[in-house]
Amino acid sequence: MGLQIGEIVPRKEISLDELKGKVIAVDAFNALYQFLANIRQLDGSPLTDNQGRITSHLSGLFYRTTNLMAKGLKLVYVFDGISPELKGKTKELREGRKEDAEIKYEHAKAFGTADEMLKYAKQTIRLNDGMIKESKELLDALGLPVIQAPSEGESQCAFIVRQNDAFAVASQDYDSLLFGATRVIQNLTLSRKRKTFRGFIPVMPEMIELENVFNSLQLNIEQLICLGILVGTDFNVGGVKSIGPKRAIQLVKMYKQPALIFDAVSRMAKDGKIPEPEFDWKDIFEIFRKPDVTKEYEIKFRDIDTKKVKELLCKEHDFSEERVDNAVERITKQKTSASQKDLKKWF
Repeated sequence: MGLQIGEIVPRKEISLDELKGKVIAVDAFNALYQFLANIRQLDGSPLTDNQGRITSHLSGLFYRTTNLMAKGLKLVYVFDGISPELKGKTKELREGRKEDAEIKYEHAKAFGTADEMLKYAKQTIRLNDGMIKESKELLDALGLPVIQAPSEGESQCAFIVRQNDAFAVASQDYDSLLFGATRVIQNLTLSRKRKTFRGFIPVMPEMIELENVFNSLQLNIEQLICLGILVGTDFNVGGVKSIGPKRAIQLVKMYKQPALIFDAVSRMAKDGKIPEPEFDWKDIFEIFRKPDVTKEYEIKFRDIDTKKVKELLCKEHDFSEERVDNAVERITKQKTSASQKDLKKWF
């Protein structure tokens, strides 16, 4: 679900070389859900070890992370804490959709095609406590900072970027913009194509800069939050019915101030022009303007503990030791090359 403003937000393609040496705050849950959804076998079932335990999240996390580290990116993973109560309805909707997808997946297994099985299997994903724990263990073994947010991971990522402790947030969602993240990177991967139900499509890393969003849409941060509330966020799924992104922009620009914007929405509902909103905009506005974040975090990068990486991946989950060694070696070569370049500066 999330914030649906992709069609109106300006962005630009970037290369990974432009991010070399920069600290990137990664929305961990967003990444893990991607891996669980996309790293699957042809029949839609996730990758598993010899004991039948799901490993799609670990496979995606390890290989994407090490590939990006080998490119010189410095990744900080931020994990969600306790969600605001207003997110409860979103979770209920998601759970309902998963249960429905599970029924359709079983039917597809019996009577459908491989494409149908994959389609519905992707919609059944769940991230459990065990997956989160071992993901943190793997990242720690890779020497990367792991930050536990008190609430929403994206709000914590945005805060870290606003404090200039990171260059950008890495997330496929747009919510961190409403939390004030100055930059958001999407498609942060070495892959140049992504499989969809319509076939493969090209993908490139893209950067969204908040200042460009303000200039392009001619909005400030409070108005952008109002726009988000109108079209729908994780805290008010679907937003105000019958109001899409373009109409929402018109309302925001016309009335400018949050209270006036939603007074106008109330009048439209009373006149029968739109359905009555089923949320209090002030509660949602407050979440974005005063998010629950921690200032007590440390961003410190360490050497890889290869032994721990192998214990978790190879010994515990049957990963190929050769592939793990090759991934670690690429990072070692990158660090050695970077150190040599730094030394040359002195001569």
